[in-house]
Amino acid sequence: MHDISDIPGAPESFTPRQRAVLDRALELLLEGGERALTTAGLARAASCSKESLYKWFGDRDGLLAAMISHQASKVRARIDDGSALDLSRFRAHLVDFATDLLQVLAGDVSLALNRLAIGQASREGSRLGQLLIERGRRGIDRRAGALLDAGRRRGLIVYGDRDAAYHTLYGLIVRDLHVRMLLGEAGARQPEKFAALAEEAVTQFFVLFGVRENKKADPD
Repeated sequence: MHDISDIPGAPESFTPRQRAVLDRALELLLEGGERALTTAGLARAASCSKESLYKWFGDRDGLLAAMISHQASKVRARIDDGSALDLSRFRAHLVDFATDLLQVLAGDVSLALNRLAIGQASREGSRLGQLLIERGRRGIDRRAGALLDAGRRRGLIVYGDRDAAYHTLYGLIVRDLHVRMLLGEAGARQPEKFAALAEEAVTQFFVLFGVRENKKADPD
């Protein structure tokens, strides 16, 4: 068994065809649970060969890693879109990140993956939880951290510890919503409110980390 760091599955390298196959794999997982996700079943459902699946993603752990990376890549953390990163654009990028994060965490696929991982947490040899951390959460964390670093370099926010600032942002966005959604609480999942929640979280983040006249940023 190989280490998770050796498993293929970088989302930026996926072709449109591979992304379509991964979307179908996520649908199979949602429809029938982890047992329904077999190489032969996915090959039939996605109209491709088992050889292609192995070439693209490796073994079953590699496929799961690619699925999780693909799902996590739906949370945008843009830094360079061809325009100067001023305060307005930086704030818009943070709001996009917050909105995407809420939408992905609230999605049927992410909830199913997390519930499966929680159910298997005490099972010896289960690696789904580790894959969700390594290929899901940490990938999102890295991209968001790079966005915060870009804002700090341009003097738009100030902080001493990037990870602490990011975890504060994450907490302001997610609050206790993810736990409530995982538990199936009625009314916890309201996508029509996510845009407003994202705006509110970013506003609160700037209260804590925004640069004021009497507070100078410390550029790198």
